[in-house]
Amino acid sequence: MSIKDPIKTRELEASIRINSFNEVVLGYTEEEALKEASRCIQCPDPTCVSGCPVGIDIKKFIYQITQKNYKGAYLTIREKNNFPSICGRVCPAEYQCRKNCIFTKKDAPFASEKAINIHFLERFIGDYGMSEIRKQKTDVGKQMSENKEKNKKLTSNIHNMLSKYKVAVVGSGPAGICCAGELARSGVKVVVFESLHKLGGVLSYGIPSFRLPRDILDFEINSLKKLGVEFVPNFLVGRIKSLEEFFEEGFVSIFLGLGAGTPSFLGIPGENLCNIYSANEFLTRINLMSAYKFPDFHTPINVGKSVVVIGGGNTAIDAARVSLRMQKLSKFRPNTTILYRRTEVEMPARRLEIHHAKEEGVQFQFLVQPIEFLPDENDYVKKVRCLKCELGEPDSSGRRRPVTIKDSEFNVDSDLAINAIGLNANRILTSVTPDLKIDKYGDIIVNKETMQTSIDGVFAGGDIVGGEGTVIEAMGMAKKASEAIIDYIIRKDIL
Repeated sequence: MSIKDPIKTRELEASIRINSFNEVVLGYTEEEALKEASRCIQCPDPTCVSGCPVGIDIKKFIYQITQKNYKGAYLTIREKNNFPSICGRVCPAEYQCRKNCIFTKKDAPFASEKAINIHFLERFIGDYGMSEIRKQKTDVGKQMSENKEKNKKLTSNIHNMLSKYKVAVVGSGPAGICCAGELARSGVKVVVFESLHKLGGVLSYGIPSFRLPRDILDFEINSLKKLGVEFVPNFLVGRIKSLEEFFEEGFVSIFLGLGAGTPSFLGIPGENLCNIYSANEFLTRINLMSAYKFPDFHTPINVGKSVVVIGGGNTAIDAARVSLRMQKLSKFRPNTTILYRRTEVEMPARRLEIHHAKEEGVQFQFLVQPIEFLPDENDYVKKVRCLKCELGEPDSSGRRRPVTIKDSEFNVDSDLAINAIGLNANRILTSVTPDLKIDKYGDIIVNKETMQTSIDGVFAGGDIVGGEGTVIEAMGMAKKASEAIIDYIIRKDIL
């Protein structure tokens, strides 16, 4: 085997994995991780780092793997990334760090197959760290205290001063828990308010357990609890309490990680027919409320024999793969089709997830634009009427615009349809907080350097700022906000 050949990860076979929600990608063994790490040529100027939204020292942690210094590699990653086991599983590395790997041609739309599998190495190290902490029965704070670089900026006096203050974090998704962790490690008392009954935000309700096992997420949240972070579930900020009331109760600052939880719709005839779900509802019922275990869990969900998913992002792929498993659990012949108005090249979904979906039997119809949902005699969806498309000139996203072809109508059988064309800003809080400035999309406007909003002491990050993004992008904003919040507290204390 040439040193340039990537080491593939072990995976459950497609015929086995579609019968359960067990994790698909099994990760590297130590031997496999060492072989993959040895492929890295340790570039003098590692371009992969520029592709990481939080700036992990990728070159360093991969070198540490080659030296079997796994603890050092873990601490190197944790300098910048609080959740390596999560990001190693869900980050779209082919659009970020791996795309910038020297083994990927310049201006390629996504990483080449030859690029170093940085995300799988990160996952290996994250899982190693998690295993060691569990075995030693220590907390993350003790592990991190060994990394002196992390706390160079904070003297003990400043740490003690920060411990006098408390910050409210709204939302327990990637941005919220990242900000909470950064502040807690600096000494700040943090209380996280989550509107749902389970913690994790989109990590919990949006990502299926076959991509992100719940014990991984639970471990990271419990680690924050050990750091002193308090979590308050079932608390809808904007309805139960206003931002002003938080300040009145003694919170010195607030971080808003509200997310983008409002589904977009096509706006075509028949969209209100029965058995048409938004992907948000469909995945929430499955992932958060365990509808796949009905009736043991009291969350019903309809399962179709011919399911159509509309969209081309990660949410569409997740919905299709979940649908296929639900069909198998319901003893139906798997028949789930994704309709996408561009070609596979333009799909924003992860290449790995597209590959897995194909392996599992998800069908794809490209260059297709739904224009109407057709009912049966009981007003349940029966078919989706579509137009064929061709690609025109690039639009604002840089992708070629889909143009419908006149007189190209055709129907696709569907007794259940899932709309996965995107999510918009959660407006519950912003609608009752007029001083909080938002843009035309409902996203919160912030100072990009500090992530501060139009309200003094209120900061924001994640999907509520600039629309849907990746987990690691949300964390990048949260880290920037946490630094600004610490500076804000220090200035306030001095004054």
